[in-house]
Amino acid sequence: QVQLVESGGGLVQPGGSLRLSCAASGSILGINAMHWYRQAPGKQRELVATITYTGNTGYADSVKGRFAISRDNAKNTVYLQMNGLKPEDTAVYYCNAVVRTVVNGPLYNYWGQGTQVTVSS
Repeated sequence: QVQLVESGGGLVQPGGSLRLSCAASGSILGINAMHWYRQAPGKQRELVATITYTGNTGYADSVKGRFAISRDNAKNTVYLQMNGLKPEDTAVYYCNAVVRTVVNGPLYNYWGQGTQVTVSS
């Protein structure tokens, strides 16, 4: 079994910064891509940022230039540095990891429990 635990959410004023972390633990042989998603009230979950094992990144247009995703493969941890936060960034943020648990086995998607980010004055 694999667990993902997020941390770092909270309440911040517009223009402020937060850094989210997501640590994976359990029966992990390797982690391919890791992602951050978010879901605002009444809206569908959307992909915010992606990072491959080798460090290639991708971002939603709405966060380009403000958010930065990174990872520490030795710690099985992914981060999301969020700068210039706006009220529309308010959402529950979820991390997702594509994990292989056995040699030559299939890849599985695992999700964290989510962490609330609220941007408000």
